[in-house]
Amino acid sequence: MSGARPVPRPVVIAPSILSADFARLAEEAARMERAGADWLHVDVMDGHFVPNLTIGPPVVASLRKVTRLPLDCHLMITDPATYAPRFVEAGADVVTFHVEALPEAEARALCRDLRARGCRAGAALRPRTPVEAVLPLLPDLDLVLVMTVEPGFGGQAYMADMAPKIAAVRAAIGDRAIDLAVDGGLAPETVAHAGAHGANAIVAGSAVFRAADAGAAIAALRAGAAGARG
Repeated sequence: MSGARPVPRPVVIAPSILSADFARLAEEAARMERAGADWLHVDVMDGHFVPNLTIGPPVVASLRKVTRLPLDCHLMITDPATYAPRFVEAGADVVTFHVEALPEAEARALCRDLRARGCRAGAALRPRTPVEAVLPLLPDLDLVLVMTVEPGFGGQAYMADMAPKIAAVRAAIGDRAIDLAVDGGLAPETVAHAGAHGANAIVAGSAVFRAADAGAAIAALRAGAAGARG
């Protein structure tokens, strides 16, 4: 291996449909595509792993029919091994489960199953979960998601004290082709902080969907994350 510095992963902006108008999801997806989004982030909550209940595979299947954007499904559920394949069948391009939801051996098996199905595999960490919980899975992952709020509700404030965790995950990833995502409270005012510590995939809900100009909001998020990396 050479001593060259790894090439940074491209900045990815993934608006979260949790902040979209659910009565107009097809139009909202098209609006995000026109605005320059890279992915659509789909928050899946079961009312048990987190205290909220959102959507399931039928909504993902409906979105798949109306958008060319990759669908990034974040499973905040207690039984990801059972339900993850259903999201792949519905059209998910990335499925991210929480490491807290299942033992390490089962998590590794789930990553491999997702990849075998042609889907990118991701693992997420709640704020209180240590970095060490995801490290054994890195050889089988395509994405690590560091939560910068407590999962379960949109509109929370960005937790700046997650910076050491973001940086530690980036260091552990090294030159692997793994995206490092952050989710929670990301806005033009906070994205540079996350980007400076190594995040390249930015999940943002209200900062994009509720902006007067979604395209300008996405451009500001992209510039903030990219500029912070130097």
